[in-house]
Amino acid sequence: MPKTWLITGCSTGLGRTLAEAVLARGDTLVATARDVGALSDLRDGYPEMARTVALDVTKPGAAAEAVTLAEQAFGRLDVLVNNAGYGLVGAVEEADPDEYRPMFETNVFGLIEMTRAALPLLRKTGSGRIVNISSGAGIVGLAGQGYYCATKFAVEGLSEALAQEVAPFGIAVIIAEPGPFRTDFLGRSIAMAKTELPIYADTAGKFRTFKTVNDGKQPGDPKKAMAVLLAAVDAAKPPLHLPLGPRAHALARNKLAAFTADIDAWEKVSIATDFDA
Repeated sequence: MPKTWLITGCSTGLGRTLAEAVLARGDTLVATARDVGALSDLRDGYPEMARTVALDVTKPGAAAEAVTLAEQAFGRLDVLVNNAGYGLVGAVEEADPDEYRPMFETNVFGLIEMTRAALPLLRKTGSGRIVNISSGAGIVGLAGQGYYCATKFAVEGLSEALAQEVAPFGIAVIIAEPGPFRTDFLGRSIAMAKTELPIYADTAGKFRTFKTVNDGKQPGDPKKAMAVLLAAVDAAKPPLHLPLGPRAHALARNKLAAFTADIDAWEKVSIATDFDA
């Protein structure tokens, strides 16, 4: 049976690739973007299957309007994909509140409000899926991406808790954790902290160079990544964590190894903290 999807951030990148794949396989879709004009070809190419709506996830009430459109157009919602978001490059000391707070509004609070708005309709299906697009930067903290990592770590923790809460309703949560894929993320979707302190040139500063050198040269194929995500959504028992690409898998395995090493090294001391019997 065809699924009905609602995907945020469909104008470019992984969101756009996923939207195209969803429609190509015969599912119905509510595609959203801040600039709805960027979605006109999806609407015109699939007039019976696609609906488009302008959506800024940071605006009160906007999420509910998108969910209402899905219900009115297709009568149901099977899959919510929280994809809208962007990054910020800069050391923790370099970025100002007016640079990092808006990113939290989009990447974290916008995702929360979108999820809250969609849950009542998702519960009605009895087999819904919530896909939250995290990142390799949601697995491990990386110099120069501290604030972006913080938003994605928040998505990870929220998603893990949410998965437990909605499991009784037949809803599964998938945290997609992509590594570097050849989209425009390193271009239009990353802001740069205005302040650049020379003292961080060898740590956080390196990612400013990485962004410039690697934009458009990422090894990952977005179509292959979204094919894996589609398979996960269709699975009877989807994974909670879904690292995508060799880089994301390496980050995850290195994080697990380092975490285990810390736990093992300090276990005898750190567990001896209860009151004496």
